[in-house]
Amino acid sequence: MRREITERMKETADFIFRHPELSMNEHESSRALARFLEEEGFRVTWGIAGFETAFLAEWTGGEGQAPEAAHSCSAGQSSPHCGKPPVIGFLAEYDALPGLGQECIPRQAQDGRPGHGCGHNLLGAACAGAACGLKERMAAEHLPGTVRVYGCPAEETVVGKIRMNEQGVFDDLSAAVTWHPFDRNRVSYDIWQAQDIKNYKFYGTAAHASKHPEAGRSALDAAELMNVGVNYLREHVPVDVRMHYTYTNTDGPANIVPAYASTNYFIRSNKWKRTKDASERVDDCARGAALMTGTRVEIERVTCNKEMKVSRTLAELFYEEMQKIPAPSYTEEELRFAAEISEAAGFHNNGRYFTGLEPLEDEPVPLAIGTDVSDVSHTVPTVMLSAAAMCRETPLHHWAAAAQVGMSIGQKGMVYAAECMEAGAYRLVTEPELLDRAWEEFRQQV
Repeated sequence: MRREITERMKETADFIFRHPELSMNEHESSRALARFLEEEGFRVTWGIAGFETAFLAEWTGGEGQAPEAAHSCSAGQSSPHCGKPPVIGFLAEYDALPGLGQECIPRQAQDGRPGHGCGHNLLGAACAGAACGLKERMAAEHLPGTVRVYGCPAEETVVGKIRMNEQGVFDDLSAAVTWHPFDRNRVSYDIWQAQDIKNYKFYGTAAHASKHPEAGRSALDAAELMNVGVNYLREHVPVDVRMHYTYTNTDGPANIVPAYASTNYFIRSNKWKRTKDASERVDDCARGAALMTGTRVEIERVTCNKEMKVSRTLAELFYEEMQKIPAPSYTEEELRFAAEISEAAGFHNNGRYFTGLEPLEDEPVPLAIGTDVSDVSHTVPTVMLSAAAMCRETPLHHWAAAAQVGMSIGQKGMVYAAECMEAGAYRLVTEPELLDRAWEEFRQQV
């Protein structure tokens, strides 16, 4: 990868880190990524799927080549890219998390501002860098095909790619490629969870809690009874189902029967079918609680996503390329920083702060978190990589993650991820039979 691209990635990641913005408000962050891509020859279109901070950056090469240069499908196969040059899409993210603003020092020093405790400052910059590197190789070799970067807002609220996917933004891709900062280097051959996220809003009747309790209908009672019902429900759902909640609002002091109360629920599992079934049963708990208390409930779906649909073909391909690219090495100063932050945060990594590439698992690994990338994986074969942007045992959404993704440790992982994504995507362009295989596998998955 050209050194200028690497340096521009670092500059862009640093800018986004120092200008953290919450979901749906990533104005400076998205513009920084778009500028990077425009200056490297991509055409940028804004307002994708109605989001102000979503964009599509696109470059097409080999347009002057004869039609036979385009890929012809193998017998019996009918992928969307058959007979056409491939279209490779990189999925970039750049939103921050509330309250995780953190200095790049090995101790907790949060300032209350948003912060990149999930490393999205690195995520988007690496996707842009990988796309630029792939574009240069294709241009130099006169290869036909299209390279795209999707600027995807609001991943932390599990909204951006859901709506983009619903509106067909990814429908004509040959393959989607992305990565996520973690504490180790590997192909993310993971089943990220299916999720249904809802708000339950209970409406009752206010009354003086002592003088006229018979006139009151407590919305808070309804919310509490709903939660009791859900806690009994836990015994009767599949083992991978998770249901967690919090109270988000109640009105007034204790001597007034609450007329309003609300809860927020996450219902998750490793399959959307199981998640949907559990979610409907949680709805019944809410309706039953409203009936018992003489209140009314409104059920508001915030967002939902399916589980990740993994691609063995793409996982093996990108793992092959990751084996060829040296994992980052670290300076004494960086190792000292990792030691200090591990001690300050209480990580039990036994002094093994960074390791090389981990082997590809034989079977998909259930992962107890979700992402809106999952819905894209049900539209087009998708691969996700992980790269160490923080020392081992560092959890995401944590101050220590935010400290490391803003410094050289995080940037080394970013550059490594970009090089690996570029290498794998180049093989998809030059060996289209791999796309045939990925699509055949994709069609056969339930």
